[in-house]
Amino acid sequence: MNLEFIIYSSIVNIFVVLLLSPFFDGFTRKVRALIQSRVGPPPFQSYYDIVKLMGKEDLKSTINPLFRLSPYLSVVSIGMASLLIPITGLIPPLNFWGDIFLFIYIITVVGIAIIITASASENPFAYIGASRKMMLHLSVEPILAIALITGAINAGSFKIGEIVTWYYSNGPNVSMLLATVCVFLSLQALIGKIPFDISEAEQEIAEGVLIELSGPKYACVKWANMSRQVLFCLVFTQIFVPWTHLENSLLNTGIALIKVTALVFVSTLIEALNPRLRIDQALKYNLTLALFSLTSIFLALLGV
Repeated sequence: MNLEFIIYSSIVNIFVVLLLSPFFDGFTRKVRALIQSRVGPPPFQSYYDIVKLMGKEDLKSTINPLFRLSPYLSVVSIGMASLLIPITGLIPPLNFWGDIFLFIYIITVVGIAIIITASASENPFAYIGASRKMMLHLSVEPILAIALITGAINAGSFKIGEIVTWYYSNGPNVSMLLATVCVFLSLQALIGKIPFDISEAEQEIAEGVLIELSGPKYACVKWANMSRQVLFCLVFTQIFVPWTHLENSLLNTGIALIKVTALVFVSTLIEALNPRLRIDQALKYNLTLALFSLTSIFLALLGV
């Protein structure tokens, strides 16, 4: 892997995950509106929202420095995590530097940054949202971690590039199919969309973790949430469904975008057609799925 490829693929990954995420958010808003027989906002409305919020006054509800810094940390962490996902080919830009454990650590930082932001705001609704987000985070992240470890056992390497290359070359086996199904079933919770948007429930806790945010901080958290949707969709499509790989990096990027668009559409259908779960229902679902996903590790150890 030469330096030119690393720089090129890094730029593509940042562009897709961070810069295209508001477009995908606008796409979901438009699809959701059509399902509900509304016109909906224009596709680029999310870009307008972020730009507008960046120019708004940054109200400070607390002097806690964590409240000021954590929103920016969430966006930076999403950008770093994107560099560990293969988009232009089978190998991610930072494959030489990071593995599945670094990826899990970085995406954990994203969730923790938002939890810290809410906890530092000293608002009771934000506290409730932060506690809900922590419980959801602890119940759903192990599912993705178990699936990635299953791939590592099969590939004999913790490097994401080696896992994807092995999966692409050898095809699915029972353990990887089970891991893929578990990740798909947990995807809505990883993204934080209905029925798992319990930490932000507007009708119950007035957006919870977001209630005290304004201006650039609010823009950064909204941007991080938009980017998280694209990031986890890429995790599923590029790691657990890595097929249709070509020699041309631009075509590979186009195929990745098509797969992500299809997955975002499915996620939007789920969001538009389902009610919000209670926190106990969401935890029961996630923990049951996490326990079931452990089977994939045992099967991988058996070579199945």
